[in-house]
Amino acid sequence: MSYAETPAGPGIPPGGLDDALLKVLFAQSAVGLLVLDPQLRLVRANSLVEGVGTEEYIGLRFTEAFRLDDPDGSEQLLKQVLAGEGPVRDHLVRGRLRHIPGDRIFLVSAYRLDGPDGPDGPVLGLLSAVVDVTERERARDRETALAAVRDAVGGSLDVAATCRAFIDALVPGFADLAVIEVVDEVLRGADPPVGPLPPDTPLRRAASGRCESVERDEVIRGHPVGGTRRLPPRTPYALAAADLRPRLVPLTAETPWLDADPDGSRALAETGAHTLIVVPLTLRGAVLGLVSLYRCGAAEPFDEEDVSLAGTAATRAALAIDNARRYEREHVIASTVQRRLLPQAERHQAAVETAHVLLPGRDSGCWFDTIALSGARTALVVGGVAGEGLQSAIAMGQLRTVIQALAGLDLEPEEVLARLKETADRLAHERAALPPSDSLQGEELRAGCVYGVYDPFTRTCTVARAGHPAPLIVGPDGRAVPLDVPEGAGLFDTDGALFAPATVTLEEGSVLAFCSAELLADERAEERITRTLAHPGRSLQQLGDDIVYALPDDTRSAGAALLLARTGTVSEHRVATWDLAQDRTTPATARLLVRDRLQGWGLDEDTVDSTELIVSELVTNAVRYGTPPLRLRLLLDTTLTCEVHDGSTASPHLRHARTVDEGGRGLFIVSSLAAHWGARHGPDGKVLWTEQDLPHGGTQ
Repeated sequence: MSYAETPAGPGIPPGGLDDALLKVLFAQSAVGLLVLDPQLRLVRANSLVEGVGTEEYIGLRFTEAFRLDDPDGSEQLLKQVLAGEGPVRDHLVRGRLRHIPGDRIFLVSAYRLDGPDGPDGPVLGLLSAVVDVTERERARDRETALAAVRDAVGGSLDVAATCRAFIDALVPGFADLAVIEVVDEVLRGADPPVGPLPPDTPLRRAASGRCESVERDEVIRGHPVGGTRRLPPRTPYALAAADLRPRLVPLTAETPWLDADPDGSRALAETGAHTLIVVPLTLRGAVLGLVSLYRCGAAEPFDEEDVSLAGTAATRAALAIDNARRYEREHVIASTVQRRLLPQAERHQAAVETAHVLLPGRDSGCWFDTIALSGARTALVVGGVAGEGLQSAIAMGQLRTVIQALAGLDLEPEEVLARLKETADRLAHERAALPPSDSLQGEELRAGCVYGVYDPFTRTCTVARAGHPAPLIVGPDGRAVPLDVPEGAGLFDTDGALFAPATVTLEEGSVLAFCSAELLADERAEERITRTLAHPGRSLQQLGDDIVYALPDDTRSAGAALLLARTGTVSEHRVATWDLAQDRTTPATARLLVRDRLQGWGLDEDTVDSTELIVSELVTNAVRYGTPPLRLRLLLDTTLTCEVHDGSTASPHLRHARTVDEGGRGLFIVSSLAAHWGARHGPDGKVLWTEQDLPHGGTQ
């Protein structure tokens, strides 16, 4: 090995044993050695310090020879060693050498050289061991960047968040500029096209980033996040998307393909980018997008090792993006199914004003409903199936369909939930019976529901709940109305306990809030909602929006349903009630009363005739088979409702009379004339009711 040598500095004796030891040490050392004089000038160096062990470096200061990024800090450290504050071991510095392009990383140790008089005498200089660890540190940086990608990418099922995490993991540790573009249809949940990617395929910029050292980011500004572009032909971008192979591309003013992409050429020139890696995002032969990585200014150019890392990182990103895409597609399908299964418009109710807010989110199993019941009553329902995805939406649709059918039977709220739980048990048994290979077989089902019925004539609301929060009520004066509803078991729970109802009498103008559990997740939620509802001058839709505005951010991402109802009464001008005698002449009397009232309401003659016949049959049935008290009620709304109440609990049955039979035709006639009919039972007897559609949707 060769070494450079100049005449000995002050205080260093020429020749002798010391000189011989230095020669052997410099010749046999496995690391680069430097001797610095007290002014930190280079006196001697061995050849292991590549490019420095030459005559032209001798006499230069240490910081000048290595052109350090932080010369002042390094020089101060060496001066501390000269001052006797101890040696420096394994200090990492960055710099450049004159004959080697790019940044270099050195591991420096420095020791003070004392003269014959020891530490008390004059200082002869420093001995410094220098090791070029550029490749080792670059390999470590690559490992760090790849570890950052593994840690950051894949934890989200959102495509945009996944792409953002990928960029943040690579910038600034690995690249100065980074751009990730995804096939536009893939962002919408479609299957990615099989490679090669057609040249006219639009790509949407999903994320981009730059380090602080890049003063201008025209590559990012020219194509902002959310913008689309088609790959210019005869460029590395188009070639990588065509053959699905990464590209390492040096960028200079003479790079020929830049002419095919003048906008990109101008942007690259303004950022000072000198190296580009283009990597296609591929998965099982399909193309999801493209990753472009740039290094700019004084940064070390990319090499083939960097291409390998970029390919590994892109594979990880492609898998995470595809998982997010699949989730997004399933979420879109589940959300579509959910919305198709929910009420498509607000339904008019006789004495209740309603409004709802449905928050989209991960939860696709929540539902709400308002169901018109006989006697101007209204059923208010909110429920939810825990979980997300298509199966939760399907289970929600099944439960909602069942509860609508049960509501039409005029059952009490607690009985509706009991029957609904029986259906839920059957659904759970069906799922448990699936083959073990089916992913649903071991998936737990959880659901809750709250069911309330408001009667405008008694101004009462009866509520029962199954594993679901009770409704919140605020009176017209703005004060909360207590409602203690015993909590029943969830619909899919194995607990077979009965459901207990609670009834509350409400003032006209009271507001009820039926909330899914997500809206009541924190301890202050009830107070926040009731305080919001205490504004009688605002519409229900405004109140619902105000409740949403006050929600914590994490609640909005989960999805929720809110159903609001403002209670009212039936106008006395739209209802007529008569107490009738239990007498054989009563049907004729009822016909006269009905004709007079319907003509007073201005209904057409066909409706009057049909109603007379319906009332005659119902009253006749009550007189013949029922018990006192006997009451007739007419209710005019969008439909015409007739109700006949008597004290008997026995229900009549529709049957088809034979030609020679003298009876049995009453309910058959009623069912032919009415759009709907039924019977409901209470503690004081039963009510037979009918509903007739009106030609023009009712009268004012």
